[in-house]
Amino acid sequence: MNIYIAKHAGYCFGVKNAVDTALKTLKQSHGTPVYSLGPLIHNPQMVKKLGEDGLKVLENIEFIDNGKIIIRAHGIPRDLQDSIEDMDLELIDTTCPFVKSVHRKVDRYYKLGYKIIIIGDKNHPEVIGINGWCNYNGIIIDTEEEAHNLKHYDKLCIVSQTTNTLGKFENISNILITKGDEVKVFNTICNATNLRQNACMELAKKVEAMIIIGGYNSSNTNKLAEISKKYCKNVYHVEISEELPLQEMKKFNTIGITAGASTPDWIIKEVVNIMNSINDNEIMEAIENSLVNINRGDIVKGKVIYVTENEVMVNINYKSDGIIEREELSNDPNVKPKDLFTEGDDIEVYVVNLDDGEGNVVLSTKRLEMMRNWEELENAYQNGDEVECKVITDIKGGLSVSVNNIRGFMPASQISMKYVDDLSVYKGKILIAKLIDFDRDRKRVILSSRVVEQEKLEKQREELWDSLEVGNIIDGQVERLTDFGAFVDIGGLDGLIHISDLAWARIGHPSEVVSEGEKIQVQVLDFNKEKNRISLGLKQILPKPWDLFIENRNIGDITTGKVVNILDFGAFVRLEEGIDGLVHISQISKEHVKKPSDKLEIGQEVTVKIIDIDEENQRISLSMREVEKDVKVNSENNIGKDVEDCSNEEE
Repeated sequence: MNIYIAKHAGYCFGVKNAVDTALKTLKQSHGTPVYSLGPLIHNPQMVKKLGEDGLKVLENIEFIDNGKIIIRAHGIPRDLQDSIEDMDLELIDTTCPFVKSVHRKVDRYYKLGYKIIIIGDKNHPEVIGINGWCNYNGIIIDTEEEAHNLKHYDKLCIVSQTTNTLGKFENISNILITKGDEVKVFNTICNATNLRQNACMELAKKVEAMIIIGGYNSSNTNKLAEISKKYCKNVYHVEISEELPLQEMKKFNTIGITAGASTPDWIIKEVVNIMNSINDNEIMEAIENSLVNINRGDIVKGKVIYVTENEVMVNINYKSDGIIEREELSNDPNVKPKDLFTEGDDIEVYVVNLDDGEGNVVLSTKRLEMMRNWEELENAYQNGDEVECKVITDIKGGLSVSVNNIRGFMPASQISMKYVDDLSVYKGKILIAKLIDFDRDRKRVILSSRVVEQEKLEKQREELWDSLEVGNIIDGQVERLTDFGAFVDIGGLDGLIHISDLAWARIGHPSEVVSEGEKIQVQVLDFNKEKNRISLGLKQILPKPWDLFIENRNIGDITTGKVVNILDFGAFVRLEEGIDGLVHISQISKEHVKKPSDKLEIGQEVTVKIIDIDEENQRISLSMREVEKDVKVNSENNIGKDVEDCSNEEE
């Protein structure tokens, strides 16, 4: 086996500078917190090592007030840099010089009125940083299709993510130059990136297999893998030496190795040393050592080799492959293997049997899923978490439900705080519940949605108590009526409207004003949380009858009303505004009246004339007698008019 290492591989200047600066800063920090805004480089192993040395990774600067902040090689937007400086934090800028150059170009041409076009990945931190130097007004293009769809601009300035391939940049920029009257094109791909990619391409053409070392989320490492796949059929992207596919390496005579710009030297050396130190016999020994030992009931990781209509074959790094039969894939009997997996998928499986009779290990994802489901339920029970369950059907005493694909039981008394007569209405519904009894060994799962209702109601009540203020007007619903008032639900709490606060006029029963189930608005008059009492008022939000009367009535007006009380000196008549006026005994009739009850009875509708209004004492004097006079005068006038009309006819 011949091993070849690409001429340009590993740390570029920008990444090396960032790592060296971070190590130096940590060494000299003397207890001062040191942060990096996002992972310093796209290599989890190096980020972990720096973390062990004290470097803390921040996603934002909102919650820090002192310390040193290292700006990674990808750079950051201008506004974020300004914010750090305004916070008076020590800023250590390790932005790659190539990236800094892009920032300056974007800043300059944006101020000159050019529309900035950035060729790259919109989610990459470097591209986000570049866009921040044109006030986030740049347009990010990552495909030729997006370039074709760009509208026309007067002035365009085109730059690139520094880790792009030259071919991609040229193809897209050639389309973009037709989209503007005046176009500035800058190839801002890092020189080190070009060298690394060219070296990778040349090596990939000469070998049977390529090993690409670097972080899976590293853009430049992924670009090296893409280039390798164009010229070499067998490409393996690994982060660490333990991921080397030793079983497959033995069949290649020539192997090339390269690494991304964020890959530390020590990881590259580990890979190279392993490959260089293995001859054919050692490969077999290494392969044997790399095989896992498995037992029934184990949970192991593997990779899907192929998928058929009825089974999935899996490489579990054992001396024989594993097989998942269709019935062991899922609880859903209708699911097909190809619906769930494709060749190359990483997978986790449960070991059912070490030999199916044909040398295959029998595996199951259904049983693993069921184990995980039971574990989730156990955690939910112990932590008191809410779970979602689907009602299968109603059974004696309650409901049969499915929670995490596990059958459970919900007693009728635990379904709701309200009495449930017909349980069948719940069939197919989704309920939010808590586990009130759980025994994994006995497969016992008892749930309650009533508990969730109670907790939500208690929380709602607490929030309502906290929000109550005397004088507030709130919505409510009349729950029940009594002789002394009406109880109103105001959102989880009941308040009382005393009969005297239902209406301005005196009433005999609350049903004269409100009815059960009616939605109304009420005013909070008083409340006492300790005694669980809330006093409400309805009349307080209604206009006062006296004000309505003064606004609508004048002395001399004739109106109607109902007799509500009879005394020796007269009768009280309630007008339509809801206030009472007095018809003195002398004003009941033009005839002599000995007692008001001789002429009137309670509940009688009468027509009256307003003869006096005492605003200061809020008293109204009414007269039925005056109405009689007016009627008589009008009648006499009409008779006179009829006589006159007749005389005119005789003439």
